[in-house]
Amino acid sequence: RWVLSLQCKGSRNLMSALRRAVEVDFKDKDKHKSQGLYLLTTGIPDQETHTISAYVAEACGGFDLQLHVCLFSVTKGTDSTGTIPARYADPRETASAFKEIVQAAKGRFHWFGEAGIFESDDITSIISEMEKAKNYSQKCAFLVEALKQRS
Repeated sequence: RWVLSLQCKGSRNLMSALRRAVEVDFKDKDKHKSQGLYLLTTGIPDQETHTISAYVAEACGGFDLQLHVCLFSVTKGTDSTGTIPARYADPRETASAFKEIVQAAKGRFHWFGEAGIFESDDITSIISEMEKAKNYSQKCAFLVEALKQRS
């Protein structure tokens, strides 16, 4: 219900949003423990990366809480109204900043755009697992072949 009541605003004040999500005092706090925060964004936060990284490392470190970021690259340098935001970075710099923030929060980073997926921690993990499985399969095949030759 809370999400449905939100209105769009023209800011990337990530610190304020994180504080609200992490420090809010729920009346049934013990029943509703967050395990992950998901940030869907189109650009760099208004605050400096090192400030946010330090905050999320401290805030998420005391809990079993992770910050995951989905970055959607859109038209360069503008928001949906065509206004240049308060702080600007090109898509590579933005992705780099969010990767640093996500690493501090022990979360996952995903970067998408109109052309598709640029980078995704989940896809990287899947590809890594597939490569391990392929290597194990090859080793097993060599072992089976070696055993056949011995007998």
